[in-house]
Amino acid sequence: MWKRILPALVLLFLVLNVGTLLAQNSLPIVESEAKFEQVFSGGFWLESPAVAPDGSVYFSDIPHTSVSGMQAGRIWRYDPRTGVTTIFRSPSGMANGIVFDARGDMIVAEGADFGGRRITHTEMSTGKSHTVAALYKGNRFNAPNDLTIDARGRIYFTDPRYTGHEPIEQPVMGIYRIDPDGSVHLLAANLWQPNGLAVSPDQKTLYVVEVGTYNTNILEKPPVVGGPPSAVHAYDLLDDGSLRYRSMVVTFPTGTWGDGMTVDREGNIYVGVGGPPGNNGVHIYTPSGQGLAFLATEETAVNLDFGRGADANFLYVVCARFPSGSGPWTPPSSNGLYRIRLRTE
Repeated sequence: MWKRILPALVLLFLVLNVGTLLAQNSLPIVESEAKFEQVFSGGFWLESPAVAPDGSVYFSDIPHTSVSGMQAGRIWRYDPRTGVTTIFRSPSGMANGIVFDARGDMIVAEGADFGGRRITHTEMSTGKSHTVAALYKGNRFNAPNDLTIDARGRIYFTDPRYTGHEPIEQPVMGIYRIDPDGSVHLLAANLWQPNGLAVSPDQKTLYVVEVGTYNTNILEKPPVVGGPPSAVHAYDLLDDGSLRYRSMVVTFPTGTWGDGMTVDREGNIYVGVGGPPGNNGVHIYTPSGQGLAFLATEETAVNLDFGRGADANFLYVVCARFPSGSGPWTPPSSNGLYRIRLRTE
């Protein structure tokens, strides 16, 4: 998602794999010699890099307790000036999506699997946190996933459920809005599994990634089958913050899924994608869905964000391999935070 509140001048940068892969692209978004650089190796299931006003990159690390044991979630902080990555917060409430508001404070979507299932606000100058929203119509959210903020300070977030032992309390996998007064509004419930989202630079469109078929709760036996393909959907973002469905902009092939997303200042769409070999990476499209470029990664390109300031022409991407099996699972060293220098802003 485009994690700035105001449409600031931003270039994007993406990092992937072990630092030796070349960006696969014949268009001018990426220099022909640009390479992915891995700046952090580790983590279980990494999510949602968000660049703070000082240029630091914060990203989530989400254990899956069914294969990781009872580990707590983490939020990491990468300092591009020193190259050092440290833990910012743990336990994190199984933090997933992260965004910084106009004041530079951190807004976090906390998921399920023994997480907070809420939206929180952290004052970065003091470290103090409070809950922004945890209930809708008296019931807890399913598992807040990703979030973005518009120019008026309104928070938009998705609430699917991919994993977790907790009962599902909301009857829909919804897209919600939180207004500055704290009121919560269900905007749409027409997607199977809404995930990444981003507001266009002109503030007229909300893009939402539909992951597609996926088991919604590990307690469901047998798993859910069927469902729609993974896709990027466009909604008209109306002046009052409500949504009007417009179109399906991009559809991904069977077995391939989109996850997190962002947009550049010209409105082009960047989607982190996973799937069979050859599909993992960042897929870049025009606002109408025309393909522009593909940046290949070894693992799933989970989520991404632009740099700031002198690093505004970098795109940061977190990559991870989906956990497999039913017992202890060791993530590969290719899990990590990557970046690449691009031409676009």
